[in-house]
Amino acid sequence: MKIINSQFLLVSVSLILPIITPVFHKSSMALPARRTNYDQPINQQIVVNKSEFGVKIVNPEGKVNFFPTTTVPLKEGDAYGWRITLDNYQGNVKWREVLTLPQAPETWTTENHKNFSISKDGKTATSTRTVTPVNGIIENFWTIAAGDPLGKHQIEVYIDERLIGTFVFEIVPF
Repeated sequence: MKIINSQFLLVSVSLILPIITPVFHKSSMALPARRTNYDQPINQQIVVNKSEFGVKIVNPEGKVNFFPTTTVPLKEGDAYGWRITLDNYQGNVKWREVLTLPQAPETWTTENHKNFSISKDGKTATSTRTVTPVNGIIENFWTIAAGDPLGKHQIEVYIDERLIGTFVFEIVPF
């Protein structure tokens, strides 16, 4: 009987000791570490609250103004693009944008050549970015340059291969 009681006491103490030890040391109890695989994407549901397309114009004082429209004047230096507001999305967002023009422009330029490709016919550009939404907003804008074509354009925006926005607009003479 004594041996069984001793074993029971030792087992009980070994189970209780990790719980009561932090109390004596006035520290928080340590929990077992959980392994996290950071290579796996966090599966969050993507909910789009608002999507809009328009022209972004910077006034002489440097204030940025956004004007929703589907008609964009071909005025060098102005910019057109999209804004998408995501509902309660946490962390970084990797989006892909496909811009299709009615004909190839004279030139394509971008700030990030690494995440940018052009189709063989020169009419479609694909950009990818990883960003942290600011107030839930992700966005991208293109600056109008000499040689950009007039006519119908289209932008498709994807997150995790899911189409979340399509914007059809027309570039018209200024």
